[in-house]
Amino acid sequence: MTSLELRGLRKTYGGVAVLDGIDLGIDAAGCTAIVGPSGSGKTTLLRIIAGFETPDSGQVLLGGRLLADGADATPAHRRGIGFVPQDGGLFPHLTVEGNVGFGLPRSTPRRAERIAELMDMVALDTAMLARRPHELSGGQQQRVALARALAQRPRLMLLDEPFSALDTGLRASTRKAVAKLLAGANITTILVTHDQAEALSFADQVAVMREGRLAQSGRPLDLYLRPGDPVIASFLGEAIVLPARLAGGWADCALGRVAVDDAHYAGPGRIMLRPEQIEVVAVDSTSPEGDPAACRGVVVDSDFGGSVYKLSVRLLGGAAGDAPLLVQSPSLNVPALGAVVALTVAGQAHVFGSEPKKLD
Repeated sequence: MTSLELRGLRKTYGGVAVLDGIDLGIDAAGCTAIVGPSGSGKTTLLRIIAGFETPDSGQVLLGGRLLADGADATPAHRRGIGFVPQDGGLFPHLTVEGNVGFGLPRSTPRRAERIAELMDMVALDTAMLARRPHELSGGQQQRVALARALAQRPRLMLLDEPFSALDTGLRASTRKAVAKLLAGANITTILVTHDQAEALSFADQVAVMREGRLAQSGRPLDLYLRPGDPVIASFLGEAIVLPARLAGGWADCALGRVAVDDAHYAGPGRIMLRPEQIEVVAVDSTSPEGDPAACRGVVVDSDFGGSVYKLSVRLLGGAAGDAPLLVQSPSLNVPALGAVVALTVAGQAHVFGSEPKKLD
């Protein structure tokens, strides 16, 4: 069942199209992450859904209820939508109790119990109720902001890059806690983020925006393994894109003969591999060829990243101007700079075809 439906949303500022016909459906109790580079229109889209701005044209429906039809729109405070901004937006002059209970009238029955319940929902001790925002950590502030947004029992929760100001470890733990909380409460959620890894791990649907249009949407794993074009592929993670000649579910390319995910495409095209699909093993450059499925290269650069090394490998026998391939290797037994390595491919490469996928 679709909870939120966006139909043909358009918005311009000064003659520039910020949103250019957005159509998107979000399932009830589902979580969708909207990602895209700066200026792609993702924050404007979130603000239109929230009711802070109106579209020039197009519709917003929540549970079948029409919230916006062009400039004719329901005010934000009457939409039943929760909103958590990037900085949390807590009122500095109010205590935690005052912030959490801000949207609950003083006459609300059992108001104090409701505030305590909200604190428990976001895993905060009620002993913090007397504190001011400046006495809280960044993660605690975000949880208070979430509790305040949950107070009205919203049908839809909007998160505008709520974890970006947190350090790496805290960001991951807070993100997991929030995702678990919202899923447990069966609240439909939209997360806007510039962090691709965050989008892929948080949501069950990812929508990629580019220049005000929806470039591609779908399950995170599908988008990661089968992006619509090289631009989307590179935006969602490191990608190796190679020219190839395809036939019968195989591609002949610089890495040799590689299985692909399209058995019907034939002719020249381009394929994509993720760095983790390529295994590199140091070999004796003077020894005979080993695995016939492996090609060889030389490690020309490395970047230590903790559990993995990122290696730049220049293929032997390639043209002098060919760029090195970026691959990943476990930090244990990583090949040294200058080492000759054999490269083998795991899984299938994704086929783009001869031309990038066009936006409708």
